[in-house]
Amino acid sequence: MSMLDHTHDATALSWVASANDLSTDFPLQNLPFCSFRRAGTLEPFRVGVGIGDQILDLTGWGIIDMNALMARSSGERRALRHRLFDTFKAGAPEVELVPQAEAEYTLPCRIGDYTDFYTGIHHARAVGKLFRPDSPLLPNYQWVPIGYHGRSSSIVVSGTPLRRPRGQVKPPDADGPVFKPSARIDCELELGLFVGPGNALGEPFSIDEADEHAFGLTLLNDWSARDIQPWEYQPLGPFLAKNFGTTISPWIVTMDALAPFRIPFARPEGDPQPLPYLDSAAHRANAAFDIEMEVWLKTPGMVEPARLSRSNLRHAYWSLAQMLTHHASNGCNLQPGDLLGTGTISGPAPEEAGSLLELTAGGKHPLTLPNGEQRTFLLDGDQLGLRAFAEKPGYRRIGFGACDGAITPAS
Repeated sequence: MSMLDHTHDATALSWVASANDLSTDFPLQNLPFCSFRRAGTLEPFRVGVGIGDQILDLTGWGIIDMNALMARSSGERRALRHRLFDTFKAGAPEVELVPQAEAEYTLPCRIGDYTDFYTGIHHARAVGKLFRPDSPLLPNYQWVPIGYHGRSSSIVVSGTPLRRPRGQVKPPDADGPVFKPSARIDCELELGLFVGPGNALGEPFSIDEADEHAFGLTLLNDWSARDIQPWEYQPLGPFLAKNFGTTISPWIVTMDALAPFRIPFARPEGDPQPLPYLDSAAHRANAAFDIEMEVWLKTPGMVEPARLSRSNLRHAYWSLAQMLTHHASNGCNLQPGDLLGTGTISGPAPEEAGSLLELTAGGKHPLTLPNGEQRTFLLDGDQLGLRAFAEKPGYRRIGFGACDGAITPAS
């Protein structure tokens, strides 16, 4: 269980001046990890820690492999956090840093496997109403964490352009499908959970042991081709409508950094309660998280991006611990660096929708942007960005960095 300690002290300052800026994503209390190198060089990518607008290269600390770091126990990871905190706190000797403006990033670790869950019940209901108005939620949704195995090879780091995919599309009034570029490219507002220490094949773990297997969170945009998706997803689920690209932030915010923002996990009154293997008193006490999440759009005709929606991880119907526990409950062996997406996190209000599919009611109600342009789905040249942060009285605000991508014309 992540615990509060001196590294969460809101009054603690750093000798790195930019880390003391109240608007920074990376104050002394955050200390997220990344894989980086100096831009424009052929240097190997190295494990780094963000502090303000700078990066500390951990090569000199003997940390040269992110996956090996993720495999460490929670106690070892917490000890490293304490050491980093002491290195950066005000009064400590200054060490050499690399400005983030001079760095380029790759994926933060080797992602062996990627599973995308469907934990946003408001998203599930809104999408379900478009296709099944009388019964938007499928019968199993409130009983089992729904997920599918995605493709890890097409996960890209923030800033990587993505080509508009081609696929089979079948209009409702057509006799058969056609193969063409997707005209309904959408975003999905998600967080990604990176697995820390894994479990052996055939050996599940309990809900109260799940925190030991969680390393940290990153922003995640599961791009979707909404006109390809309905034709292909039955009977086996998402396929080419999803695997053409998934964008993540280069930064991993650790579970220890997020400890102040834990909140109780509770189901709405009258809903089915989780089965015993997904429930415990400790889990109900603090398994949810208060993390604000936003969608921003910048078209080629805009000077500044516009915020399309804002939601919160507290709206997730299944917790991060439940995702982990259920995934391993059949003996599946999770491994350090595996990535679990939360699914689209939408809130109950229309302006809290985490996808264009919801915001435009399936394309029926275009969004009008500040410059007068309208969008139902993304056009070529559009830049879509996700942002997230956690804040609470008495604690420093911490953020997740950028998760940006642009859609380019189909090949």
